[in-house]
Amino acid sequence: MSDRVVVAGAVFDRGRLLAARRSAPPELAGRWELPGGKVEPGESGEQALVRELREELGIETEPLERVPGQWPLKPGYVLRVWTARLVSGVPAPLQDHDELRWLGPDESDSVDWLEQDRPAVAEVIRRLAGGAHP
Repeated sequence: MSDRVVVAGAVFDRGRLLAARRSAPPELAGRWELPGGKVEPGESGEQALVRELREELGIETEPLERVPGQWPLKPGYVLRVWTARLVSGVPAPLQDHDELRWLGPDESDSVDWLEQDRPAVAEVIRRLAGGAHP
């Protein structure tokens, strides 16, 4: 049986990366992540990302490219990350988060990222610092 895919969005806007602080479950509360969620049957990773960011943050996004690699989460789950552009809306913590922050390339270490998000965050910050995204 293959692992269930969880998608996360490295959402960019005006040279900044969106970080979301978990409010649930208790073992993750207070730590920061790239927002997203589980891919549902019949969805592509990109479709799931757009849906999850709409549900969790109330924003519309455009997936740009998948960050190379995937990272194990709890048994049976893997994390895949896409860069995404904010199309419309103002992010708000609607589900599973209690705070959001826009981070510039030199601010990525100012939050306590979840361990599984750290490699992807490092890669997207490299891209952001290099001017690869808006």
